[in-house]
Amino acid sequence: MPHDLPKAYDPTAIEDHWAEYWVRENLFAQPVRTAASNDENLNGQPPCTILLPPPNVTGNLHMGHMFEHTESDILIRWHRMRGGPVLWIPGTDHAGIATQMLVERQIVTEGTSRQKMGREAFVERVWKWREHYGGAILGQMKRLGASVDWSREYFTMDERLSVAVREAFVKLHEQGLIYRGAYIVNWCPRCQTAISDLEVVYDEHKGHLWEIRYPVHADDGRETGEYLTIATTRPETMLGDVAVAIHPEDVRYLHLHGKKLGLPLVNREIPIILDEWVSREFGTGAVKVTPAHDPNDFALGERHHLPSINVMDDTAHINEHGGVYAGLDRYAARKRIVEDLDAQGLLAGVKDHTHNVGHCDRCKTIVEPRLSTQWFVKIQPLADKAIEAVEKGHIRFTPEMYAKTYFEWMRNIHDWCISRQLWWGHRIPAWHCAVCHKITVARHDPTHCAHCNSDQITQETDVLDTWFSSGLLPVSVFGWPSITAENRADFDTFYPTSLLVTGFDILFFWVARMIMLGCWFSVEVPMPDGSPRPSSESVPFREVYIHALVRDANREKMSKTKGNVIDPIEIVQQYGTDAVRFTLASMASPGTDIAFNVARTEGYRAFANKIWNAARFIFMNVDKAAEAGYPGFTETFGKLLKDRVPSKLQAASKDVPEDVASQMRELQQGPQKSKGLFSLPFVQDTAPIEERWIVALLYKTAADVNSALENYRFDEAANAIYQYFWGGFCDWYLEILKLRLDFFSVGLYKEVLTREPTQEQIEILERRPASVALGTLLLVFETSLRMLSPFMPFLTEELWHAIYGGNPPVKSIALALYPRVRDSADPPSPVIEEMALLQSLIVEVRALRKEVGVEEKAAIPIELRADARLKTIAEENRDIIERLARVSEVRFVETITGGLSKHQTASFSVAVIYERTVDVAAERERLLKEIAKYEKILANAERQLGNEGFLAKAPPKVVEGLKKQEAETRLLLKKAREDLDNLPPESSKEPQA
Repeated sequence: MPHDLPKAYDPTAIEDHWAEYWVRENLFAQPVRTAASNDENLNGQPPCTILLPPPNVTGNLHMGHMFEHTESDILIRWHRMRGGPVLWIPGTDHAGIATQMLVERQIVTEGTSRQKMGREAFVERVWKWREHYGGAILGQMKRLGASVDWSREYFTMDERLSVAVREAFVKLHEQGLIYRGAYIVNWCPRCQTAISDLEVVYDEHKGHLWEIRYPVHADDGRETGEYLTIATTRPETMLGDVAVAIHPEDVRYLHLHGKKLGLPLVNREIPIILDEWVSREFGTGAVKVTPAHDPNDFALGERHHLPSINVMDDTAHINEHGGVYAGLDRYAARKRIVEDLDAQGLLAGVKDHTHNVGHCDRCKTIVEPRLSTQWFVKIQPLADKAIEAVEKGHIRFTPEMYAKTYFEWMRNIHDWCISRQLWWGHRIPAWHCAVCHKITVARHDPTHCAHCNSDQITQETDVLDTWFSSGLLPVSVFGWPSITAENRADFDTFYPTSLLVTGFDILFFWVARMIMLGCWFSVEVPMPDGSPRPSSESVPFREVYIHALVRDANREKMSKTKGNVIDPIEIVQQYGTDAVRFTLASMASPGTDIAFNVARTEGYRAFANKIWNAARFIFMNVDKAAEAGYPGFTETFGKLLKDRVPSKLQAASKDVPEDVASQMRELQQGPQKSKGLFSLPFVQDTAPIEERWIVALLYKTAADVNSALENYRFDEAANAIYQYFWGGFCDWYLEILKLRLDFFSVGLYKEVLTREPTQEQIEILERRPASVALGTLLLVFETSLRMLSPFMPFLTEELWHAIYGGNPPVKSIALALYPRVRDSADPPSPVIEEMALLQSLIVEVRALRKEVGVEEKAAIPIELRADARLKTIAEENRDIIERLARVSEVRFVETITGGLSKHQTASFSVAVIYERTVDVAAERERLLKEIAKYEKILANAERQLGNEGFLAKAPPKVVEGLKKQEAETRLLLKKAREDLDNLPPESSKEPQA
């Protein structure tokens, strides 16, 4: 066993090594299954499969990524250590708009453009960029130890995934669910493409409401001298007006029914139409109708059979339909139009107006609603299946509130615009015929028109929305649509996936679309027995965990504008990956945003160092044992565990819990079955209190952690581990063990050092308290590391390998068994309560020593008034009390000697015997304050317990705790009053001896 751990824990010295080791050894690979391999024993557990939300190929790791990856990695490592097949699939998204924008900026600096290069050369350039720079974020994931299966890494433009994308498009088109038509879309003038509603971010904008006077025309077309005033936030779009709408019941305008207006600046006559959609309260109650530049106007135009006039080009400049304003940018045109209207006396007024303005999520340019011919998915049939999947419980959301959000969006969904005017992406598999003007949609590139057989066909220039390909990932990564009897085992094993961990921001972008597409296409794949796939097995995942948002320490959203963005790589370099992971986990509660504070990371860096120092203490004692000649400790821990422990436990099998007994039976079958070690250690009832306590505490903590992770309470799991290690293992267990780990107090060790020990001598040494204590310590520490491993994988890997002398039973602690127990609801072991009493006594004595000013190293006697149970505990563990509280003698008394400074709890009263002067007045004042405090607590408890409404609504645990608090407070109050009565007169000050 190597015991040369550096004095201080330095994560930079170990993390790169283990990150490279995990990838090099391909430890987390789950080979693609075949019909033969699928018959392997899966340990009776269902597979755990998680699909990593694919980061953009252009991206770098940000704190949101690290948070999401930390939660996923904790869950994956936890499931892997519990047995059964585990698969976490990584990949990147081709990110059509973002990638094309980035490469375009790059080539502009070279004096060229994509238009000059041509489509084929530009796409080739993007592929080269991806080869050189596209793996940055995956490289960062590898460095941070994400335990994904790198052998299954995908890219959404891979050939096999591209086959799935084309098949999905063609199939939906054949089913009449993909169509092409002219509709209002969100147009980004900078990206020069349509974007979906979800890709539009709305910001509050202080603008204006311009009121414009439209002249009313007589039947002969001449102006009547009357005007109809409309209000608009976008005067430039009036160039495309085709009507003005009023409410049919608006009494102000009844006389204008059937009339026409003159369109200012354009000199075009337009009708007044009647429509109940018009709000009589907004503006003037008269609405200009511009079907080509507003979705509501487009719907009005459809209802009233109005023409559509598009007055802007792809760059948001006024086109030829704009008359004298042609060629102007939209905002320059707005300024000119307002000036001209004012000059002609047609500007009735300008009002300040605050409203939401849509911006492109990628480039932040204000989007322009614009009539455009696009490809759409008729989404309702797919949405119906997706709604049913959640309604029937086939998919569960955590937190549950997101199911309601999902339903609200899905039940009000609009057809999905899936075409993008880009060159980078999956090109739409549709060909336009120059002869018959029809469209051919095909799985393979055609040479002739499917309608007239002409060879004058050209492929659609648009590409598909990035989310179309990523929405297919749950089926495409497992082989759809190319699933056969020979290769279907992979799909059968891992689909549906178990869980999706993601953020709210892509609930509709990605999650909902995966559900729709997964439910729609997976039904084509029959079940392994050939039966039709039911809806419960067609979902892409069974659970969706929506994680919170990472904010700064002031709970502000991170943004480059605010300058509060935290770079996770910088924090990791400073404090180590494990400390950052543990920080995120300790604050991760479903539905609650995280306020990331570096100060907490510093604290968890200290926590890692605490564990490191505990390991150094353990190894130091192993070396001492070896020096003293104790058998077993000069061997590797693996041999100690596999050769010595099982036989000892088997000898006491009648006392072994079934959990441990079953794991022992696994152990007998060899390391391939049991992974070389059992899940939890075991000690007999005759063991010292600290051994029984730490094992019981380990059991309880393991149960709590398992239960917390099952419910995505990462914070509860992390905090339970923290309290166990720091407040239990290090602060108490190791301190008590310093009493036991004395390897040189037995004369026998001298003989062992000088000659080969006899079997009798070996057995004597094995039974010595130091030998037993060290053996238990090693077992407990090894198990504790496994419990911590999903949260701090680097630290635990380093120490675990050190324990086994570099020769562990499996290649990684991540492949070992996770500590497990049957039921976290089981009552705690009595020894935990007993140890809590002992700890409380020691803490109170320490506090008293400080209060009366006892020198730190001085040992003093104490008086203890306690019930029979604590008296027994104290008598049996005097050595612990004496060492940890620096007590020279424990005197059990019925009544504490008057005048002594004492502390009291519900279970005991304790006083230190130390020469000092007691200020009776000060003691009286202290007791009076205590009495007042207890009376207040008691009054509150009685009030709550007397409230029937409170008792009916409060959880049973709360009521039980309140009753316990009331009983304890009554006892404390009684003791305080007795102490007050026993005080000598205030004038006396007595020396205490």
